[in-house]
Amino acid sequence: MDSKKPKSNLEQQIDENLKKVYRKTVEEDVPDRFMDLLAQLKQQETQDGK
Repeated sequence: MDSKKPKSNLEQQIDENLKKVYRKTVEEDVPDRFMDLLAQLKQQETQDGK
């Protein structure tokens, strides 16, 4: 990447906003429907293994 030049004010704001969006996304709960699908896949794998 770049050498260690200081970031502009705009770059700092962009960095902070991206970090906020990322943190918010990571903290979101997984939707119930998705969890149901994962459980179905796990059950299917268990049945196929027997």
